[in-house]
Amino acid sequence: MAEKPWEQTGMVILQAESEIAAINMVYGGAGTGKKVMTSSSSPGVSLKQEGISYMAGAELPCLIVNVMRGGPGLGTIQPSQADYFQTVKGGGHGDYRLITLAPASVQEMADFVGLGFDLAFKYRNPSIILADGIIGQMMEKVVLPPFHPRRTDEQIEKECPWAARGKKHGRRPNVITSLELDPAKMEENNLRFQAKYRQIEEQEVRYEEFQCKDAEYLLVAFGSSARICQKVVENARTEGIRLGLLRPITLWPFPSDIIAQYANQVKGMLSVELNAGQMVEDIRLAVNGKVKVEHFGRLGGIVFTPDEILEALKVKIIR
Repeated sequence: MAEKPWEQTGMVILQAESEIAAINMVYGGAGTGKKVMTSSSSPGVSLKQEGISYMAGAELPCLIVNVMRGGPGLGTIQPSQADYFQTVKGGGHGDYRLITLAPASVQEMADFVGLGFDLAFKYRNPSIILADGIIGQMMEKVVLPPFHPRRTDEQIEKECPWAARGKKHGRRPNVITSLELDPAKMEENNLRFQAKYRQIEEQEVRYEEFQCKDAEYLLVAFGSSARICQKVVENARTEGIRLGLLRPITLWPFPSDIIAQYANQVKGMLSVELNAGQMVEDIRLAVNGKVKVEHFGRLGGIVFTPDEILEALKVKIIR
């Protein structure tokens, strides 16, 4: 008799009773060295924030997926990119960071699952795929990654010597916790976290450039906004405007250095986001006042058109 799918992959899928239950199930699974993930859309991810902070404090790898919808509150089920602050500035309590990947296609949605897990386990830190309602509901052809058989207990024991899998071979038991009541030891923990975050910032920045080499003006956009902005660049160049697009793929670590370099080349930058203006703050920090940086966005689930963005560029930056 043929193996059932879960017997081939080792995958277990659970419908939790709540978002809070889901993230704490992930906490438990991650503590044993397993690859665990959870997904939701905006308000659901808000409910997971305490558990995410706990996992960051316990240095547990996991993958979270947020397909953003409009808020605040229950808001709308239409697309948004308004969870940027929550994700890259730390939605829960304490000094922690999430490795944040922003896909701009269905192919990247698939590819970033493997990448997100790889980064999470490399740094023992939660990763998140921050998509939006457009990408989350889009249908495109996808080349799926090759099948990898489930890891054996021996492989997990070797790859995750920190995991809580029972006392084995005479070693002391592993204890997974984010609690430390001794302030001196808690400071040591936090200093170790900050050193890890600096290492991630040095080694894991990802971005994409589109017609930036000769650009006099620059659009900065992520996710579905970046796809729309590619058409804006093409339209602007037919009008003689040398426009380029920089797409952050990692929202944290943010590509501050490359944006700072373009501040020495271009006359102005426009941050294009489906929100009231969030990533624009990180762009302004990166350019440090060298060039004008403005924001253009739509709210309430309305998606801007290429013509609207080009007009905003002319009004806010070029004129």
